[in-house]
Amino acid sequence: MKQGRKETIATRIISTTFVVVALAVFKPFGLDAWQWQAYVHLAALGVIGFSICMMTDIILKYVIKMPMSFKKGAEYIIRRNLWFQFINTPLVALGICLYRHFVLSNRQGLQIPSNELSVINFLETLVIIAFCSFAIGLYWRFKFRSKYLTMELEEIRELNEELKKTQQTLPQPLPVREGSDYTRGDNEAEGLSTPLPHREGLGESLLLTGTTNESVTLQISHLLYIEAVGNYVKVSHLRDGQVHTDMLRATMKQMEETLHDYPMIVRCHRAFLVNLGQVEQIVSHSGSTQLLINHCHESLPVSRSNMAQVKAAIKRV
Repeated sequence: MKQGRKETIATRIISTTFVVVALAVFKPFGLDAWQWQAYVHLAALGVIGFSICMMTDIILKYVIKMPMSFKKGAEYIIRRNLWFQFINTPLVALGICLYRHFVLSNRQGLQIPSNELSVINFLETLVIIAFCSFAIGLYWRFKFRSKYLTMELEEIRELNEELKKTQQTLPQPLPVREGSDYTRGDNEAEGLSTPLPHREGLGESLLLTGTTNESVTLQISHLLYIEAVGNYVKVSHLRDGQVHTDMLRATMKQMEETLHDYPMIVRCHRAFLVNLGQVEQIVSHSGSTQLLINHCHESLPVSRSNMAQVKAAIKRV
């Protein structure tokens, strides 16, 4: 049996045991009237709860397409747990209600109306199971998050090592000459729509234009990042060894299409394009990932939806 499967089964056994113990302490559903037989019914309810939990895992894996995986991050685990509770809680409540109706509603020939199947009884059971699920969820959320954060720190360390190796293989930028087309050319470079003469790789020089006459000409290696600011984009880049920012009236989609052929430039967030060649370090703080940029020491956020793209780019560049 795979380790992940063993962990899932162990998790469900612990969760079910917690619910059974809670029911044994508070004895709802008229369990106190059953004396020693109540423990037999509690064991049966535990089996019902465990079976439904395993069925919910199958639904999540094959229907909702959310298999159990620590590698997908804490947010994924939390989101999956919420889905699990959303599906599992009413199913368990329904299973217990049916057991109450067919087994607990009749004791030694005496009818117990409070256990007969009804909307009220279902809602009562749902509230009790929902409370237990909430308490269990808090425990597992803390446990899984702690485990994930440990894994995330190790992954960030490995990513930083790979990033450094990748940066060492990138070609060096061309020297920048004052007054040449490698510096900004709002008027001189106007009308250019293709990269300027360049050497292959990061030595390329590119003209970025917007919907107006303004433009920015720079070497790809000198680009730090591009940020969306309303109807404009802020281009942060190096010029004469200093960090400069230029504003262009353009969209991030336009910038992304222009820079599509440069694998070292990726979308790390809906508002940011980053040059991985200028990333000083990848850091993780409070469950969020950020990129520290060379020269300006700014930190750019990496969204969960873009994290896989950043990882792939580091390995691909």
